[in-house]
Amino acid sequence: MTQQHTYAESAIGPDIPIVEAHHHMWPGDRYNRRDLERDISQGHRVIKTVFIDCAANYRTGGPGHLRPVGETEWALSQQGSDGICAGIVGHADMYLGSRAGEVLDAHLEAGGRSFKGIRHNVAWDRHPDTNNALRGAPEFALLDATFQAGTAEVAKRGLVFETWLYFNQLGDMKKLARSQPDLRIVLNHLGGPACNGPYAADRPAMLAEWRRNMADLAKAPNVFLKIGGIGYKSFVAQSVLDGPRSSEFLAGYWKPEICFAIETFGPERSMFETNYPEDRHLTDFVVLWNTYKRIAADFSADERSWLFEKAARSVYDI
Repeated sequence: MTQQHTYAESAIGPDIPIVEAHHHMWPGDRYNRRDLERDISQGHRVIKTVFIDCAANYRTGGPGHLRPVGETEWALSQQGSDGICAGIVGHADMYLGSRAGEVLDAHLEAGGRSFKGIRHNVAWDRHPDTNNALRGAPEFALLDATFQAGTAEVAKRGLVFETWLYFNQLGDMKKLARSQPDLRIVLNHLGGPACNGPYAADRPAMLAEWRRNMADLAKAPNVFLKIGGIGYKSFVAQSVLDGPRSSEFLAGYWKPEICFAIETFGPERSMFETNYPEDRHLTDFVVLWNTYKRIAADFSADERSWLFEKAARSVYDI
């Protein structure tokens, strides 16, 4: 049964326009359109959303490499005048190499102008206690010649390539970005600052490496950053996960890293995301946006406009 929420806080800055740059939905009761409608009706001004691949409603027949197109077809059916699913990011297997072009064209035929790109997660760590990508990406996926032939097909069509990875893979992303300067890359979830497995014991050391790698990656102008995943179980200390948290608490925990990320990439290449519903075990939708608004309070009005709305509009052309 769908989880029900009690909203612990009232929305801060309810007039600020928001493009929700990263959410998931599924048919059925896991987290559907009605759940998202409920969440965005609680006070924050969410004017558009971007649906992100989550293996929802893949085709059950036909060629295996084309089955992810079913998700784009389904997400398009969830659109409405309220701006939900204004942008759609699906999945295509980059290990198809140049053959990925066939999948991209099928997505474009299914989704039209609403289809904005694909996500292929590559999160990998040698430590077994770290949560690796569900699709079983191998080490150095971003440097694989066949994988890069796939991302080249994404670039040819002017689409977005996005991925989730860990902080110690950011150097590989920079190499991909430099080798394919026409490829628009969207880095999910703050660049993967892992806080589980072997990294749980020394978060400061992990963050120091994350900062070095993020600063280096930000030199590639075709890489854009999603600021979110702040409740993802791989990214926060276990003590933080013990119970629902207020926006004041979460802002205090995350502000140094989020402000560093924004200052490093710049507001025009940074956008807030909820990663909903994956982060709802930690906090509800209203509190999550309140957290971001508290953290962004010291930025100028124009910078906040980029972070909450304009960067996502620009990257996804919505």
